[in-house]
Amino acid sequence: MAARKKKKAARRAAKRGPAELIISKARTKATVRKCNVGSEFYQALDAKVRELIKAAEERALGNKRKTLKAVDL
Repeated sequence: MAARKKKKAARRAAKRGPAELIISKARTKATVRKCNVGSEFYQALDAKVRELIKAAEERALGNKRKTLKAVDL
């Protein structure tokens, strides 16, 4: 029963779009050495990371695996 509720909640969240960033603003800013980081950069970076994860997941499933590996990137 709980598994169904989790799946339903995940589907609803996916329809709404990303609620929060999966990247860390502080770590991103700390990594950048010689430039400032604009506020829109974080959203764009987060979107790109989500695309990479989705593509890696599709590749892993296509190879009949349930584990993401570095090769999937």
